[in-house]
Amino acid sequence: MDKQTITIGLTGGIGSGKSTAAKFFEKAGIPIYYADQRAKDLMNNNPQLIKKIKNIFGEKAYQDGNLNRVWIAEKSFSNPETLQQLNQAAHPIVYKDYKQWISQQASPLVMKEAAILVESGSYKNCDEVIVVVADEKRRIERVSKRDRTTQEAIQQRMNNQLSDEERKKFATFIIENNEGIEQLEKQVSKIIVALRTKYHLT
Repeated sequence: MDKQTITIGLTGGIGSGKSTAAKFFEKAGIPIYYADQRAKDLMNNNPQLIKKIKNIFGEKAYQDGNLNRVWIAEKSFSNPETLQQLNQAAHPIVYKDYKQWISQQASPLVMKEAAILVESGSYKNCDEVIVVVADEKRRIERVSKRDRTTQEAIQQRMNNQLSDEERKKFATFIIENNEGIEQLEKQVSKIIVALRTKYHLT
């Protein structure tokens, strides 16, 4: 990796809007590594990871060769120990994939979007950490609309993640995402200006 490459971590709890924020950073020309999406891809295509997941969950983890995502989510989020096992199995393989991706980027700024950036320790490899936060009520509404799941299931997933207050301790920038898409984009633009100024990229 080029030593001049600045790595920005982007994280936030479920329903915070971190993926939407990531799209605005991407629109501004910053390459984004979507860690959660890549993890899902690798869980379906990486033989080493598939074997590890089957060792944790058994053969029911896959149906017709595809990850049984709903079943895995139910098992993981209802059992913190199982969730930790899954994260420990996936993290080294996703990290290797990320390092390979970053070596191919020419941009002086790159971004890694990940739900468990802090919990996994990945934030330690970032020069800056951006945390997206939002009111719990708004987060539940967003996820309920997006995933068509129950409030109880969403709350359970939230309980397995760090709180916004805990995440904020690791942040160099905080995005408050309660006011709609326009305000979100404005905050992203301000952060991009601040980053380009800080690292003399303007």
